[in-house]
Amino acid sequence: MRLTIIHPCIGRIPGKKYIKGWQMEPLPAAHLSGLTPDDVDIKFYDDRMELIPFDEATDLVAISIETYTAKRAYQIASEYRKRGVIVVMGGFHATLVSDEVLEYADVVVIGEAEDIWQQVIADFKNKSLQRIYKSATRPDIAKASPDRSIFQGKKYLPIGLVESARGCTFKCDFCVIQTFFSSTQNRRSTQTVIDEIKSITDKRKLIFFVDDNIVSHPKEAKEFYKALIPLKIKWVSQAAITMTHDVEMLEILRDSGCQGVLIGFESLNPVNLKAMNKTFNTTKGGIEEATKRLHKYGIRLYATFIFGYDEDTMLSFRETIDFCINHKIFMVAFNHLTPFPGTPLYKKLESEGRLIYKKWWLADEYKYGQVPFRTKIDPEVIRLECVKARKEFYSVPSIIKRMFSKTNSGGFFMFYAYWFINLLLRKEAELRDLYPLGDTTFKGELLPVDIEQHREYFHNKLEAKVS
Repeated sequence: MRLTIIHPCIGRIPGKKYIKGWQMEPLPAAHLSGLTPDDVDIKFYDDRMELIPFDEATDLVAISIETYTAKRAYQIASEYRKRGVIVVMGGFHATLVSDEVLEYADVVVIGEAEDIWQQVIADFKNKSLQRIYKSATRPDIAKASPDRSIFQGKKYLPIGLVESARGCTFKCDFCVIQTFFSSTQNRRSTQTVIDEIKSITDKRKLIFFVDDNIVSHPKEAKEFYKALIPLKIKWVSQAAITMTHDVEMLEILRDSGCQGVLIGFESLNPVNLKAMNKTFNTTKGGIEEATKRLHKYGIRLYATFIFGYDEDTMLSFRETIDFCINHKIFMVAFNHLTPFPGTPLYKKLESEGRLIYKKWWLADEYKYGQVPFRTKIDPEVIRLECVKARKEFYSVPSIIKRMFSKTNSGGFFMFYAYWFINLLLRKEAELRDLYPLGDTTFKGELLPVDIEQHREYFHNKLEAKVS
């Protein structure tokens, strides 16, 4: 049996290289490969970095689909399905809007794949493939192990992606993670993660724990990061502001090699934070005290802010930029609020009739960076102000000013990393703006599944492939 795993890009512009900052290892593809039985021949193609050989013989195609990659994923699926190849889709978007994904995929995997994927493969072999696969409960991921051999020969950013925990216990109204995982978190075993780290540190100078929130369960998190101390690695990850309230946690993270964390500060306005169900960002001194504590313990900060909530004004942009520069924050993302399908935010805006597009991710008029709903500030103004904020924060004067922080650039490794990352983001400050969703060279229309004829068609196609 021949399986092709595809990681779709967000979009493609003829004659232009894909954005470098978006070219990290696609860990979901490696996890799927790791779940696949050994007797299956696997090919992997990363749509961000190479052309997909649609005419190459294969029996089954697996695509992990996110909302921003949905249009491109459907284009890829159309190309394969026109050639009579069965397409399976899974991932966040497939779970959040499974009815839509079923229009373009033969099979949809809802939720996590650990308890499902081998059944999909077995059913294909037995000519009994179903339309929908869904795990009844969250799977045990303790010993889940990705197959990184599929990455050989591909030039990703020199960062090793590792997952130690999956999910987040908070319930922020805009967040896909809390919707997908029902505000729960599962962990892999410490030894499994340590073994994985040891297998890749000879090739990676920095580990990125892709966990959605490394401090969802503080007790388990502390034990895990204590176990990392002997490895003497350098790592970064994503966390909640609550980590800064715990001095012991900060000490352990520092001692385990933590170089920095991404924290969603989101807004300086407490009314906005209440609206997004994130009032915990205002506790124990709020984001200002959190920033000071991170500097004290030598942990660099990647702060994210979002604009588009009802209490935002034009002054919000100026105040946020000044705060970030004056507090010498290592990296910042200034983004517009995005209503992802299935989230409380999307449902609220939909009920209020504020969505500009019913499905912005498929609208030909929509481009990356645009605000797809009606806001008190003109949506186009928010887009432009976000770009201006990035350009000012990553301007040379700002980079130099923020450099004079021991936390940001202390030591040769972080001095180099500071300049490399900030100059890269300076270069990309405008590149992402108005980036198209989908390949602009795609010809024809998306090929939908004919629901009425699908059962007989699907059966015949499966019979032909298996025989």
